[in-house]
Amino acid sequence: MTTTDIPRPADVGSRRTVSKKRPRKTATGGLRQAVSATTLLWIMACLYGFPLLWFVLSSFKPASDLFSYPLTLVPHNPTLSGFKAAWDSANFSQYFINTALVCVITTILTVGVSCCTGYALAKYDNAWLKVFFVCILATTMLPGEVMLAPEFLVVRNLGLYNSFAGIILPAVLTATGCFMFRQFFLTVPDELVEAARIDGARELSIFLRIMVPLSRPIMLTLAILSFQWRWNDYIWPLLMLNDPNKFTVQIGIQSIVGAQNINWSVLLGASVISMIPLIAIFLVFQKYVMGADINAGLKD
Repeated sequence: MTTTDIPRPADVGSRRTVSKKRPRKTATGGLRQAVSATTLLWIMACLYGFPLLWFVLSSFKPASDLFSYPLTLVPHNPTLSGFKAAWDSANFSQYFINTALVCVITTILTVGVSCCTGYALAKYDNAWLKVFFVCILATTMLPGEVMLAPEFLVVRNLGLYNSFAGIILPAVLTATGCFMFRQFFLTVPDELVEAARIDGARELSIFLRIMVPLSRPIMLTLAILSFQWRWNDYIWPLLMLNDPNKFTVQIGIQSIVGAQNINWSVLLGASVISMIPLIAIFLVFQKYVMGADINAGLKD
């Protein structure tokens, strides 16, 4: 026998020392990365949140304090007169009903059409579907103003001018929604679909019972985005509507602004009022927007 195979006490101690020091360096490096990332996120949050905070707090200031020098962030004499004047000067209740009707119907149709289109583009191998997908993506390469004139002519020739249908139908199919669902359905394993087909499930049953439940996070995300897009839409409803009883919220806010004189206190109050539904919807549904476990139905 030789004594070279027997570990020496000094070697064992050094190995233990090295093995103990390495995790400390890794933990320290991870802590530094986490702190730096968190600090960067806080800085970005402050940069984005400060103008919004100033905007909301300014809505509680009287008109005489909005442009007083020096400028102040917190109102010295907070008042709700701007909100009351904005609500009384315009038919906000009717505007809210009109906008909610347009947003809800458009959101439901957008989510449904985008889900069906995204599933077909992701799970069916057809050359024409690929060409159709390229055409959908091509619409995002054009400015929205370029599409206004042809869309207006088509809607007017269909007899939908000055109607809610003229606002809803052109906004149903969106390239963003189709792309979101297509990318999500591509991550769903094909084995899940093949297993359902072997069990005798039809294509419609596979889509409704398997794909739609799996895509719930994407559906909720697109629903929030679509509702926000339609709620803040201004140009298209302005072109399509000329009846004051059918105006949406954004057109109603624009009607408050005078041609020569702008009452900023009333305008700020009306703008904050229009933000309340969007904030409420986001707070309610944000917890549902999370990743889905698409492998839950598969065995290892």
